[in-house]
Amino acid sequence: MKLKKRKIKYAAIFFVCWLALLVFLVDGVLKFKSLVDYFGSYTFVETILWLWIILPTCAVYTFTEER
Repeated sequence: MKLKKRKIKYAAIFFVCWLALLVFLVDGVLKFKSLVDYFGSYTFVETILWLWIILPTCAVYTFTEER
């Protein structure tokens, strides 16, 4: 599979913005420690947060059209 520069650029921009938003929400608003206390597992919370970042980024890469 050949990688396209335009698709990578849009996916990277989305990744950085989405990561910044989630870091702000989790560390600032929701408090990471309270999420770990609620779900009971640090590994589970960390995995879910990474999936919330990686899966939408892959979707942006997949659905971006190359001209």
